[in-house]
Amino acid sequence: MGSNGLRKTADIGEGEMKRMSLQKSILLVTSYSLLVTIIGCGYTTRSMISSKFHTIYITPFVNKVDITRETDAANKYRIYRPMLETDITKKVTNKYLFDGNLRPVKTESSDLILKGELVEFRRDPLRYTDNDEVEEYRINIVVNISLWDRKENILVWQENNFTGDFTYFTSFTTSGTPKSEDVAVNDALDDLARRIVERTVEQW
Repeated sequence: MGSNGLRKTADIGEGEMKRMSLQKSILLVTSYSLLVTIIGCGYTTRSMISSKFHTIYITPFVNKVDITRETDAANKYRIYRPMLETDITKKVTNKYLFDGNLRPVKTESSDLILKGELVEFRRDPLRYTDNDEVEEYRINIVVNISLWDRKENILVWQENNFTGDFTYFTSFTTSGTPKSEDVAVNDALDDLARRIVERTVEQW
């Protein structure tokens, strides 16, 4: 092969190497941009709340469960649990502290005010044994909540029949292990508090 042939082969090889190098550079830049985007988005919802809101006051939840109401087929699983409204207030406050987007304060001089009332507490049977004994229950804690812009004195949003729930077994089964009612209620409270905080910090 002559010198012209060798030079042509070398030129082709050099061109191919430049092309591969350019492709690698483009790939690296694209990957970096994607990584920055993911990190920039993160897992926080801070950007979804107006920058003027930093603090929130959680008014003590009020128990509005009507224990004098006669039992019928529609509400026969409704039950009363003393101090449940106090437990809700504590759970919601702690969840805001854990979330970090809004700082709960003890005075009404906050940016936002969350008002709530407990309207229903139910323990519904879901599954029975062959002996007609309940082996699985669902705890439902139902509240009415509203969020207020204190400085503007306007209602931001309101949710009625807002529910937190948890399902538990009363005995060992192939589907799960047993839990006490107290543990199940605590888990339902956690679920309710999480849902309330998420509803507050999401885009309105």
